[in-house]
Amino acid sequence: KDIQYIDSYCYNKLEFIRFDSNVGKFVGYTELGVKNAENWNKDTSHIAAMKAQTGTYCLHNVGIWYGNP
Repeated sequence: KDIQYIDSYCYNKLEFIRFDSNVGKFVGYTELGVKNAENWNKDTSHIAAMKAQTGTYCLHNVGIWYGNP
């Protein structure tokens, strides 16, 4: 619950789309981002892969970054 995976896409210093594991889908912040989010969220295999990043990327690195007690 405490771990959140965020994958942001920016252009010209402006974030236009983001995947947030707590939301479970892509969210657009600009007109182009909203259109891309709608298309990307239709691909269920891509959404499943992004959700899996919380376990494969985040959980793997927590022990490296914060050390094991």
